[in-house]
Amino acid sequence: MKIKFLGKELKNPMVLASGVLGNGFEILQEVHSKGCGLVTMKSIGPKPKDGHNNPTVIEWEHGIINAVGLPTPGYKDMDSEWERLLKRDFPIIASIYGASVEEFVEVGKFVSSKNPDFIEINISCPNTKNEGMVFGVSADSSKEVVRAVKKVIGDIPLIAKLTPQAANIGEIAKSCESAGADAICAINTLGPGMIIDIESGKPVLEFKKGGVSGPAIKPIAVRCVYDIYENIKIPIIGMGGITTGEDAIEMMMAGATLIGMGSAVSYRGIDVFEKVWKEVQDWMKKHGYKDCKEIIGLAHK
Repeated sequence: MKIKFLGKELKNPMVLASGVLGNGFEILQEVHSKGCGLVTMKSIGPKPKDGHNNPTVIEWEHGIINAVGLPTPGYKDMDSEWERLLKRDFPIIASIYGASVEEFVEVGKFVSSKNPDFIEINISCPNTKNEGMVFGVSADSSKEVVRAVKKVIGDIPLIAKLTPQAANIGEIAKSCESAGADAICAINTLGPGMIIDIESGKPVLEFKKGGVSGPAIKPIAVRCVYDIYENIKIPIIGMGGITTGEDAIEMMMAGATLIGMGSAVSYRGIDVFEKVWKEVQDWMKKHGYKDCKEIIGLAHK
């Protein structure tokens, strides 16, 4: 069941979320071959950044907490990755971030020259001190960065990735749409959260706090996508805690056109996209649906 998304044909609506498996050609190609319709690269920044010290990722009873810290070689030092990706036969979203509008524009202009299928602006990362979060919680600043990046990336569709920390995520999405965003991605990790080791009396993560993902955040993600759908006309990539076909159906009913997964790779393996898509199709067949479009936004009717 191939689908159209912003003018591109995808083999299915399953999306690899940014930051899960890096930017290497081989791993992204493998994810696509394992049933993922659209793969997102790890967020690319303006300059080299090591990220936080280990431990940066821990699993708890209901999900995962990470404080990776947006490590990146910087957009100027990715020639080998881009050389391989330019020869790809699968669609990609290039995710970018910056600590200022100027940095977003700088990175976006360069990345657009590498001709990704889509560009995602990460204005929502909750596990760093400054980079990104300030844009995602304000309608005005979100609009400013979307408008600025949109001007320099040509015809490449622009996706704004939003944070659940926004007081009114529907309003943020509407501002992004008005500034020229072609789609919304929601949600990024929730948080920051913290886990304390009761034997040492210290936070487990070196950075102390981190973004929360996994099954625990699904109800929040579903509500956010529902609110966004009520406020915009452009498509939504819904993600946050999805690990099964039933989770994906629920997210579609809330209003998602595409379904993103990240933590699910840890729980069900790299072929989780193939598994979940089959579960979605089986559910649709059982309930008499022939096309995903029949499900999208159903909870609003």
